[in-house]
Amino acid sequence: MEEKYKFIVPKNKEKERIDLFLTREIKNTSRSKVKVLIESGNVLVNSKKTKKSHLVNPGEIIEVVIPVSKPEKIVPENIPLDVIYEDNEIVLINKKPGMVVHPACGNFSGTLVNALLYRYKNLSELGGVLKPGIVHRLDKDTSGVIIVARNDRSHRILAQQFFERKIEKIYWAVIWGTLNQEEGTIEENLRRSKKDRKKFVVSFNGKRGVTHFKLLEEFYLLSLVEVKPRTGRTHQIRSHFAHIGNPIFGDPVYGGRNRKLSHLTAGERVYISRLLSIMNRQALHAKSIGFFHPSTGEFMTIEASLPDDFKVLLELLEREKKIK
Repeated sequence: MEEKYKFIVPKNKEKERIDLFLTREIKNTSRSKVKVLIESGNVLVNSKKTKKSHLVNPGEIIEVVIPVSKPEKIVPENIPLDVIYEDNEIVLINKKPGMVVHPACGNFSGTLVNALLYRYKNLSELGGVLKPGIVHRLDKDTSGVIIVARNDRSHRILAQQFFERKIEKIYWAVIWGTLNQEEGTIEENLRRSKKDRKKFVVSFNGKRGVTHFKLLEEFYLLSLVEVKPRTGRTHQIRSHFAHIGNPIFGDPVYGGRNRKLSHLTAGERVYISRLLSIMNRQALHAKSIGFFHPSTGEFMTIEASLPDDFKVLLELLEREKKIK
């Protein structure tokens, strides 16, 4: 089992040691780990082995292979969960920001699955050893409601609802700037970026992505929007809003932490810096999910309260709005 990464050094990239470059580009790693990878021949530059002192140059293709030992089973962990609803068929959790949904390469503890295994004896097995009960997912730093299946039958029924787009998901997001319409739809195909494997970008050759949105409130420099994704592509909401020039506030991957900061006044930069210190992630929250209960057939809508960082952000935005 291994993780593979491929980077194309951007044209405007200044020269930098490859060990520093990779430490910043690859999540959950360190400079010492990168050094071992380089020395063991698991880092290639233009298909050739390299040294840790190599200075990356624009246009170079860097390939990294990280060997990862896969555990035989996932260990239950006593991690607190905010359970919104539960019965014998399903569980709905208000996932806190910073929690990974399921174990993956190099990250086998502290996840939602570790916490679920500690709390529940029975979970669906359709997702395999690493994803018991997991029907869908949220990004690590996206908070909000997520549904878990407690048996295979419920898992199949819920998965079919996702496939047929009968699931109704609503997100709240704080975005940079203002929108030129009260309501609208972003319909752009998405694929993984060839230059940055962490990102998904708009591309004619990508998979169809449809995101509906409604402006809830305009603040000073930022706006609050309600988002209804019609499709479920990876990073769909984050990529779509970045594409139209309104990245999610605080999003480090899609320009949400540095959008046009150089064009702000000194006072505005101080204000935004204060907000960014509160929201150290993307300001995106899965507020509610609507679905047909797999046993009763009743349509249910379950809401998840906002986490503290999101609440404080909105309070400060509202206060600044009143001052202006």
